[in-house]
Amino acid sequence: MKRIYILAMAAAGLFLQSCEKNYDNVDLGDGSTTTKYAINWNAAADSSSSWLINNFYNASGAYFNNTNTSDITFNYWPQAHALDVLVDAYTRSDSAFYLTYIQQWYDGVKAQNGGSFLNNFYDDMEWNALATLRAYNATNDTRYKDAVNTIWTDVKNGWNETMGGGIAWRKSQTYYKNTPANMPACILASRLYIQFHNADDLAWARKIFAWEKSKLYDPGSGQVYDGINGDNDGKTNTSWIFTYNQGTFIGAALELYNATQEAGYLDDAVKAADYVLNSKLTTGDRLLADEGTGDGGLFKGVLVRYMTQLILNKATPDDKRKQYITLLKNNAETLWYTGANKTAGLYASYWKTPAGSQTDLTTELSGCMLVEAAALLQKNKLL
Repeated sequence: MKRIYILAMAAAGLFLQSCEKNYDNVDLGDGSTTTKYAINWNAAADSSSSWLINNFYNASGAYFNNTNTSDITFNYWPQAHALDVLVDAYTRSDSAFYLTYIQQWYDGVKAQNGGSFLNNFYDDMEWNALATLRAYNATNDTRYKDAVNTIWTDVKNGWNETMGGGIAWRKSQTYYKNTPANMPACILASRLYIQFHNADDLAWARKIFAWEKSKLYDPGSGQVYDGINGDNDGKTNTSWIFTYNQGTFIGAALELYNATQEAGYLDDAVKAADYVLNSKLTTGDRLLADEGTGDGGLFKGVLVRYMTQLILNKATPDDKRKQYITLLKNNAETLWYTGANKTAGLYASYWKTPAGSQTDLTTELSGCMLVEAAALLQKNKLL
């Protein structure tokens, strides 16, 4: 792993050399301050993705460990987001360094998952299908396309008419329907239609989204609820408000807009994004709230990925785009100035709190996704 460490330090050095302009101070939250500087987000993203590999990659198993310390447990759904970050870095840099890990990911994750990409949880499979579709498009490796098709065929079996439709959360609990199992499936179906023009995929995307809006969405506020019928009693869980659910809904609505050019879908994406700005998902200093570690550590990264796509879409109203850019810019700068432990290469779950010596893979991935998003926005001259 020595070569990885050297690359990370070299990237960090490049970043530091490009950030000499001091222009303000930022509050660290503990009574102290640090100096702001202009950030080269491309160099920062190189450092960030190298930290992910250096701290979490299991070279013998070709997957990403659960923590950067002693927990080498294989957890299926974060592997998809790790692949997403690798694809982000590869498409941004065109570096064969990242391509090597993308290629290894396929065999390693498949082996750790019992020789298949299928799983008991429909949402987990959907995330891996989304990531493998991106990997196929980045590499033209047909193994990834085959994986997408295998997963998508299996996911469609999760639809049943309990609660009027919807894809179940998992195969062993078919009565429970939630946003995590339906909105990534809608994103996947829409993208498959856009790329391969199978009308059945668009029909699936429309059907899934219509069900979601009818059962798990508040059209007045833009809030996306988490799930319904978890106790097999017909009730909706309205107390859980997660960035993850807003993010997947934004992504699904936006991809349906891309597929159909129907303005109503774009309006839905904007409404859900606006809810983030005006809810308890943000703190008084306009940071995305701390949703903990474990699974919650990944939630903000999901929102960041799809809000970035909304920003980049040319049809998004300019006034809305500016608001979303301001939110992400504030979060990205705060993370880089105060939340990143640049010595260890780790991110904290709350982006204003300096990371310690141990971080979950999920938490690290959200930080990586935010930094990659900032690099993409800066490349497009939006930061």
